[in-house]
Amino acid sequence: MAVDTVTLRQKRSMNYMTIQHVSRSYGERVLFKNVSLGINQGQKIGFVAKNGMGKTSLLHIIAGLVEPDQGLVQQRKDIKISYLPQEPNLDPNLSIEESILASDNEKLKTIARYEKALENPDDADAYQKAFDAMDRQDAWTFETTYKQILFKLKLEDLSAKVGKLSGGQKKRLALAITLLTNPDLLILDEPTNHLDLEMIEWLESYFKEQDYTLLMVTHDRYFLDRVCNEIIELEDGKLYTYKGNYSYYLDKKEERMQVEAVTQEKAQQLYKKELEWMRRQPKARTTKSKSRIDDFADIKSAAMNRRKDHKVQLEINMERLGTKVIELHNISKSFGDKTLLKNFTYNFQRGERIGIIGKNGTGKSTLLNIITRKLQPDTGKVIVGDTVKLGYYTQGGIELNPGEKVIDVIKKYGEYIPLAKGRIISASQLLERFLFDNKKKHDYVEKLSGGERKRLYLCTVLIQNPNFLILDEPTNDLDIPTLNVLENFLMDFPGCVLVVSHDRYFMDKIVDHIFVLGNEGKVTDFPGNYTDYRAYEDSKPPAGAETKVAKPKNDWKEKNVKAGLTFNEQKELKKLDKRIPTLERKIKEVEASFMTVELSQDEITERSKELSALRDELEESEMRWLELSDKAE
Repeated sequence: MAVDTVTLRQKRSMNYMTIQHVSRSYGERVLFKNVSLGINQGQKIGFVAKNGMGKTSLLHIIAGLVEPDQGLVQQRKDIKISYLPQEPNLDPNLSIEESILASDNEKLKTIARYEKALENPDDADAYQKAFDAMDRQDAWTFETTYKQILFKLKLEDLSAKVGKLSGGQKKRLALAITLLTNPDLLILDEPTNHLDLEMIEWLESYFKEQDYTLLMVTHDRYFLDRVCNEIIELEDGKLYTYKGNYSYYLDKKEERMQVEAVTQEKAQQLYKKELEWMRRQPKARTTKSKSRIDDFADIKSAAMNRRKDHKVQLEINMERLGTKVIELHNISKSFGDKTLLKNFTYNFQRGERIGIIGKNGTGKSTLLNIITRKLQPDTGKVIVGDTVKLGYYTQGGIELNPGEKVIDVIKKYGEYIPLAKGRIISASQLLERFLFDNKKKHDYVEKLSGGERKRLYLCTVLIQNPNFLILDEPTNDLDIPTLNVLENFLMDFPGCVLVVSHDRYFMDKIVDHIFVLGNEGKVTDFPGNYTDYRAYEDSKPPAGAETKVAKPKNDWKEKNVKAGLTFNEQKELKKLDKRIPTLERKIKEVEASFMTVELSQDEITERSKELSALRDELEESEMRWLELSDKAE
């Protein structure tokens, strides 16, 4: 038994691939230089970086699609690698089934022969051969997986031609093919794009259950949190590794930034001191002074290395919404036999933030198009208030004309946004806030990446200063830093927000309640964010399950009955009333201590750990205080 355990441990630590001192440039632009990493069996790595920093380029190098400018990529000869690109390259003349069978997996071909044999039961010989082949290759379990993947990704019509599939269907087919090749190492570039929430949650569970080794780029932060056991960040051409999930990465990155800030403060102090010495220009150049002069260049570089973080903090002075915003009266819409909306009535109120969820094909975009009057309902009417100024971000985006510069595109839609107290933000400043630097603002639009085009489109919508924002999948192709910028903007946005998104983290942060689109045109208004909705759905008994308790279960629409506090809970609440202010005071003291120039590197690290622990305790104490206070009401 001990030998088996050792063997298993060795297998799990098996190195699949080593990337050593790899560099990549485009012209004079260096994406990354001299980066190294290893990929071992069992790792589930999330790869994060800003758009344009070289994520996809590094994935291409690791997948063997391009050669690095310098450096070495070594992989085990006996491992199989599958790569899912953002834009799948599929033969439009093949059917879904033919595309799947074209992959190099003998089990898939054996299953296909067995399926064919089942269609011709009179040919006993062919059936027996197919049956024996299934046994020989142990393909029965794989057949179940094969059918489950196709069903979950809504690819049941195997005869459909690839050329007639939508962009989302092609991405799902490419994902199915990648999973069904049964690789040792899966490399995935935005695997959740074009998946609805149900598919994303299934894929999340699938990756947690299966023994895959993963390297993936995704902007889905819940997916990173629940699937990955390691995060690698590419920043300023360097790789930073964090041995944990996305939440762990955020905590540790914050600690790293605090250490860097203190180190930079010390570097600036030293720079001032050395600059003063240099200006005195000592006449005698001893060996010691020459060495000090040589070191001055390094000191100056460290002092000037300021972080370039961008945050949106806008107090928009938009046109005020009146009492009548948008009213929907008995809206119905069908396409052929499929009913998407049936007798839906709703009156939007000022300042509402509503998310829309539902499976693909339930009418999410249709509802948005009806509200914006781009599509007429079959029955019912839409009334838009006189003061409403719509800003509509669609999945299709805008047409960009080659030869136009980024700054010229946005100026066609507006020159500035008025802010509070008579201030304004110009089109150029808005681009900066959405992470377009000076050079990028004056680039031609044809040079922009997919994510940068989405960012520019967002800016063209926002520069028009709407007071009712409608966003259809705004998070597609956006990197995490841009998502943070957009979230900060929307958190401060004083108008109405109506959003369709499969990004659960984004929805949780932005919306207050949700329209759930179901079958036969039904729309349910759920009072909470997406996580609240999932918790409610998961708490419901399975369909057909017997209920032993005679009392009816409280619904989320009913008022909860709250119990009073026990004696021990009352004591705990009083302790928390005293503990929370103490923790807040200690945090301020530790934060202030960072400004002490004399701190050593070890002291900085220790105080960073202390600060992190204090913040965690404060957060837990506040959550417990809220829980007890709520119960005491």
